[in-house]
This record gives sequence, C-alpha cells and structure tokens, in this order.
Amino acid sequence: MDKKESLPGLPKEMKNFLVYLSVIKGKSNGTVQEYAHDLRTFFRFMKQLRGAVPTNMPFNKILIEDIDESFLASITLSDLYEYLYYITKERKNGAAARARKVSSLRTFFKYLCTRAEVLKEDPTQNLEAPKQRKSLPKYLTLEESMKFLSGIKGPNAKRDFCILTLFLNCGMRLAELVGLNLSDIHGSTMRVTG
Repeated sequence: MDKKESLPGLPKEMKNFLVYLSVIKGKSNGTVQEYAHDLRTFFRFMKQLRGAVPTNMPFNKILIEDIDESFLASITLSDLYEYLYYITKERKNGAAARARKVSSLRTFFKYLCTRAEVLKEDPTQNLEAPKQRKSLPKYLTLEESMKFLSGIKGPNAKRDFCILTLFLNCGMRLAELVGLNLSDIHGSTMRVTG
C-alpha cells in the first residue's frame, strides 16, 4: 500500500485509513487487504440496506467510491447490528470472522473520530464483539502418553524424555520449562516460575 492510487474504487476516507494502517501503523500488506475487504463488504451492505442500489444488483458489483462524510456520519449502532445479522445469516460467518469484522469497523471508526477528525461520534463505541467459544484443551490418555514417550530416540533421548514428561504431567508452558534451573529442584519438589 504505497500510494492511494493503488486503492481504486474506494471512498477517500477509506483510502486514507488504509494508507494510515500501512505507513503509520506498519501493518503488513495482507492485513491492510483484510481491512479493505471487511470495510468494502460493510459499505456494500450499507448501500444495499439503504436502497441506494437496484435490488437485483450482484453484491460484489456494488460500487462504494461515492461514500462520503455525511454517509459515514449517518451510520448507527443499529446499522452495525443489522450488518452482523447479515454476515451471520447470509454469508455464514462464524464467531471468529464476525469478531474480526467488528475489530475492522472499530478501528476504522476510531480512526475517523480521533485521527482524521472526520466524525464527532463513533457508532462502534458500544458495539460488542461476538462471543467466541473457547474449546477445552485436548489431552492424551495414559496409554497414548506411554506410547508417545516410548518413541523417543536419539542422542538427547534422556533430555527429551524429561522435557516431554514435564509437559505431559505438569501442564507447564514452554517459557516456564525454559526458565527452569537445577537450583529450582529440591528432592521431589520443583519450583516453577510463570
């Protein structure tokens, strides 16, 4: 994202935002492209929602270059919830994809309010990100652990066996294991600093 000219078909404020992400924030080109995709999808939806395009126009053909400051200022929290409903039901986005799109919108509107000073109010201020399901950790059975440990071979087999036994039995993190010293072991007790 070196120049605004490399961002054809986008509204001026969106181009400025993407250049800001690239040049000032140092985001990778891939990250900037994801923001562009998320915002383009949102603005196409908004134009469709407001009846600004013919009903039979394919979604990916909706032009957004004409979106201006007054259009941005008219976006409400209700519009944002409608958009989340749309990407959930119509586009089948899961919680993680919706959370990323919420993050893109929040970052964009925060930029418009605080950096560009284009908007006075941020419609995303009270927008909540979708809850993401946290999966339980996966574990090995005793038999699977024994089979795994019995496969350790090579010149560092004793060290590797010890490391993997600590991981399997203590549930410690890599940083905790790396931080262990012989002075942390006292008989059958080991002090782990997390």
